[in-house]
Amino acid sequence: MKENQNNFRYLLYPFALLYGLGVWVRNTLFDGDIRSSRQFPVPVICVGNLEVGGAGKTPMVEYLIRLLKDKYRIAVLSRGYKRKSSGYILADRDSTPQLIGDEPYQIKSRYPDVTVAVDKDRCRGIHNLLNMAEDVRPQVIVLDDAFQHRSVQPSLSILMTDYNRLYYNDILLPVGRLRESAGGVRRANIIVVSKCDEALKPIDCRIIENEMRLLAYQMLFFSSISYRQPEGVFPDKCPPLSLDEIRKEDEILLLTGIANPRPLIEKMKKCSDKVTAMSFPDHHDYTKKDVRKICAELSRMQSDEPLIICTEKDAVRLRTNPHVPDGWKTRLYSIPIRVEFLLGKGVQLDEQILHQIHLIEKSGILRR
Repeated sequence: MKENQNNFRYLLYPFALLYGLGVWVRNTLFDGDIRSSRQFPVPVICVGNLEVGGAGKTPMVEYLIRLLKDKYRIAVLSRGYKRKSSGYILADRDSTPQLIGDEPYQIKSRYPDVTVAVDKDRCRGIHNLLNMAEDVRPQVIVLDDAFQHRSVQPSLSILMTDYNRLYYNDILLPVGRLRESAGGVRRANIIVVSKCDEALKPIDCRIIENEMRLLAYQMLFFSSISYRQPEGVFPDKCPPLSLDEIRKEDEILLLTGIANPRPLIEKMKKCSDKVTAMSFPDHHDYTKKDVRKICAELSRMQSDEPLIICTEKDAVRLRTNPHVPDGWKTRLYSIPIRVEFLLGKGVQLDEQILHQIHLIEKSGILRR
């Protein structure tokens, strides 16, 4: 089986070469100013990655929101991946995951006072945000998953890479997971190695830094995932629950529709010896058939009412899913996550971001 998989990968190499050539030509056109990148009169912070799949972009966006929201009017602009709509949409209290995408919906739900918009065309999206009334017009715009959107020239680029799948160990699609070659890292001002073990040693950090061969203007940070206390997906029906209350003998059905569920699975196995994980594709919209499969798995578990735990991303879709049985609503919880920076470098990162915004503010083009 493994030999067949390797042979199949070899067959894909010509396609990876063609894909890489196309990406190289596109980037060369932007780098040579043959195709233009537009600047805007407010700080634009881009958060992205080189590879497909989850590298911790949304938790990083939320980190920036918490850092900046009390100082500036913040707007988050996302593509709204897998939404069932098109064009520019400004999120409001009536928006749904299907309308704006699950991650923008998650951000808007957690930070209702922050402006959230979606548009595949990032230049058009920024233009619409800057045409808002002066008292609500954003002073800082955060672009979620926009590292390859070269038509916008950000004030600051933050590149995320998963510690377990570092970009320099990967190769181009469709053989590997890279959207563009590892050389694209040169466009980043800040590189964040995400999902690290909290006990990561300085020597391990130096090895990674040496492998990256970063330029003088680039800064490298290491972060881990901090798991918060469970939250009821249906908060008016779920009793409060803390991770400390989960016993080793408690049965847990873990639902994950994210790119890399392994860290959450490992976390829950530290809480209970009886964790059953059901993994679905990233950004998965649970169907009636999926719900039947989950119900069948629940019926095979020994406990009458095992806990059902999911990610924040899954929670936003399950909360509005008409197929979710009422019996789930009293025991269905999500686990929020936050970014925590290692080696005491979080303050340094904050200072760098605020300094960049201050430079633009000092130049007089940051509109109040």
